[in-house]
Amino acid sequence: MTIDEQTRIELEAAAFRRLQKHLQEDRTDVQNIDMMNLTGFCRNCLSRWYQEAAAERGIEMSKDEGREAFYGMPFAQWRDRYQTEASDAQKQAFEVAFEENVGSKKTS
Repeated sequence: MTIDEQTRIELEAAAFRRLQKHLQEDRTDVQNIDMMNLTGFCRNCLSRWYQEAAAERGIEMSKDEGREAFYGMPFAQWRDRYQTEASDAQKQAFEVAFEENVGSKKTS
């Protein structure tokens, strides 16, 4: 199967939009800390990657604007509506996951 470059980009964009919708609407119960602990990334990472992609194209976007673009609402509103208190075990696992997936990249 051969897919031209434009179609590939459109398919990737469609898959991203579906992931975004899934996390915004279908699985609001999934906590960012659980995503980070299991996968090494979370909604905040996705919003940061979105912001970085905008910057690569010369589009200025604040952290808050990037988060709102990904969450579909201001982050504070999302947090108040959907975020739950993390357990001590989740927090400990997050320390490890963050260092492995984010912390070490900041120093390189």
